[in-house]
Amino acid sequence: METRIPNPAITNPATLKALIALSESTGDTGVPKTTHYLMHVRASQINGCGGCLEMHTKEMREAGEPDERIFTVAAWRDTAYYTDAERAALALAEAITRIADRADPVDDAVWNEAARHYDEKQLSSLVLSIAAINTWNRLNVATRQIAGAA
Repeated sequence: METRIPNPAITNPATLKALIALSESTGDTGVPKTTHYLMHVRASQINGCGGCLEMHTKEMREAGEPDERIFTVAAWRDTAYYTDAERAALALAEAITRIADRADPVDDAVWNEAARHYDEKQLSSLVLSIAAINTWNRLNVATRQIAGAA
């Protein structure tokens, strides 16, 4: 596999600045960084974005997350490694990432469970964080950015 072109956001400084600003805007809401990392890993798994998987699993490790939590994100429903709040965030990440898979992609059950754990500002942070990682995933996948490539 070969990269088609460099990542368009990297090539276009204004886009890079805007995407970084979007990502940074999701902080300082009381949502733990590790929750964002979990959502980023899960969305990147769904979207098949190796570069983002590599980056966000490294962030998890640097944040002190144990291997069990890093390695089992795809199976979060079937492990005991995640809190109820993290599970709600992961379900929301999956629903928003897979918007074409169902007529009501973010159904009330998913949204209401997230709202049980997060206030309005935090929910906004989660939604924006999920939108940001999906943007990065789509840029990387479309242009075949390769994890581990120099």
